[in-house]
Amino acid sequence: MPPKKKDEGPKQKPLLGRFKNSLKMGIVGLPNVGKSTFFNTLTKLNIPAENYPFCTIEPNEARVTLPDDRFNYLCDVHKPASKVPAYLEVWDIAGLVKGASEGHGLGSEFLSNINAVDGLFHVCRVFDDEEVIHVEGSVNPVRDLEIISSELILKDLQKVDVVLPDLQQKIARLGHGCPKELKKEEEVLAKVKKVLEEDKKPVRCVDWTGAEIEVLNKHLFLTAKPGIYLVNLSEKDFARRKNKWLPKIKEWVDEYANGEPIIPFSASQEAKLVDIEVNEGVEAVTKYCEKTKAQSMLTRIIKLGFSTLQLIYFFTAGSDEVKCWTIRKGTLAPQAAGTIHTDFEKGFICAEVMAFEDFKELKTENAVKAAGKYKQQGKTYEVHDGDIIFFKHNVASGGKAKK
Repeated sequence: MPPKKKDEGPKQKPLLGRFKNSLKMGIVGLPNVGKSTFFNTLTKLNIPAENYPFCTIEPNEARVTLPDDRFNYLCDVHKPASKVPAYLEVWDIAGLVKGASEGHGLGSEFLSNINAVDGLFHVCRVFDDEEVIHVEGSVNPVRDLEIISSELILKDLQKVDVVLPDLQQKIARLGHGCPKELKKEEEVLAKVKKVLEEDKKPVRCVDWTGAEIEVLNKHLFLTAKPGIYLVNLSEKDFARRKNKWLPKIKEWVDEYANGEPIIPFSASQEAKLVDIEVNEGVEAVTKYCEKTKAQSMLTRIIKLGFSTLQLIYFFTAGSDEVKCWTIRKGTLAPQAAGTIHTDFEKGFICAEVMAFEDFKELKTENAVKAAGKYKQQGKTYEVHDGDIIFFKHNVASGGKAKK
């Protein structure tokens, strides 16, 4: 009797969206809701260009360092010549107006930009300011969220109404010789049409199977992109954590966006705090916050944006360099090695891995080895956030191992 195959557990469902490491968040919202204030605040925190010599930061793009005490700890221990933290890439997207799906306002620019990003910060305004005119004539964040959601749904529906009939004609021409993959794609797109047209819900709000997600990832629908809702309060309302719209926004997000994260913040206060940091230093910000009881939400927003994209990172650490290597959640060791150099993936032998928590607790790599917590992992190892990794690979493939 042949031996039973080892139970490897349930196969992991593929993630919705592009499976790559360089993913971006986009800032969306109606005009005059605080998008530009928030984005301009992020641009003041742009990473130094010398850390990424082959990357050009465009005017509508910000790359913001991801705060991480683990990275700081490794830098303190190794005192490396080079320090390269993880970062979140954020795009400022042209303001949307009702009718954008038909090209009104800057609709075409908005939709081309939103196609290029992988997740969305939805900025909605709940502050009153007579000098900042709302494009709809009054402050009503629930209405604003409905406008954005409707425009994205309409644009996806337009796409389905083109792609699905073309696919159906192709299937009819092929007849009995039609591949089952095309029939599956037709079935999934028909389901998408129903979700958008009848249920009036975003694509991401459906519990898709792994096979369905593989079809959806060929089309990259706008409403498949995950969202975070940033509620822009006045400084006064943010300080007291109260505003009449907050419960209504939560109710809407729970019903129409699967309860995605909501973060109340004050864009004007964040801008003020970053200006103090840039001009006077971090200590000045600390003193200001202690005096005024102000609190920044930027760290939480940046970290949540990163995790919403299903991104994680592992460390390589030594006296020459401490670096965060960004990968998509679910990445296996050979592909993680490939983020360092393609030869590392081609000639992959193994990954020597220790968890950051073990290194911090036991203080040295030798102590981690002595405790039996320094592991050699093979091709099926799924890299975890915070792993410290040394890759071994076939030198004949070129390059050297990275630590």
